[in-house]
Amino acid sequence: MLSPEWKISENPVAYPDAIAAMESRVEAIIMGGKPEMVWLLEHPALYTAGTSAKDKDLIAHNFPVFKSGRGGQFTYHGPGQQIGYVMLDLKRRNAADVRAYVQRLERWIIDILKELTVDGFVREGRIGVWVETPAGEAKIAALGIRVRKWVTYHGISLNVNPNLEHYQGIVPCGIKEFGVTSLEALGVNISAQKLHHIMRAEFEKLFL
Repeated sequence: MLSPEWKISENPVAYPDAIAAMESRVEAIIMGGKPEMVWLLEHPALYTAGTSAKDKDLIAHNFPVFKSGRGGQFTYHGPGQQIGYVMLDLKRRNAADVRAYVQRLERWIIDILKELTVDGFVREGRIGVWVETPAGEAKIAALGIRVRKWVTYHGISLNVNPNLEHYQGIVPCGIKEFGVTSLEALGVNISAQKLHHIMRAEFEKLFL
């Protein structure tokens, strides 16, 4: 199986710049001019509205709001949250099944968490990956993808140590009944370098 290019951005990347770069790369993958890519980065604080976002779920305009072409509803991005944008050619991989791809992304997150001794899980009807906390189940990672001519983009976000109060301006993914959490809130502290290593190792087990 082909091995994607890995790109790590050390400094936060503005959301519009990331979208433009992804769309350019997707077109190049479609045309055969560039290899697949996994891009690890962070964004400055903002809210993004997916294609299913509802206006009522934006409670406060605490940060800039960007309409995104990804699936899903409102979510927050900001410092302390590890983004993984995944650009793969599903058709070339003989894996042209969007649902199976999403399930594999969920498994990737769960396997990353397992390496950090955190038990992550999915719930029917709830997008993302969840964990148990003393206050009940809470989301620790979100997913949102788009596919163009069987090439994927957008991807996952894992809460490492963001300011969780920043989520108070939205109803994350339209789900009011459950909260959000982070690795830090669960007592897990990890360097960016180590996390990147785990993310790549677990990705290659699933996708290569």
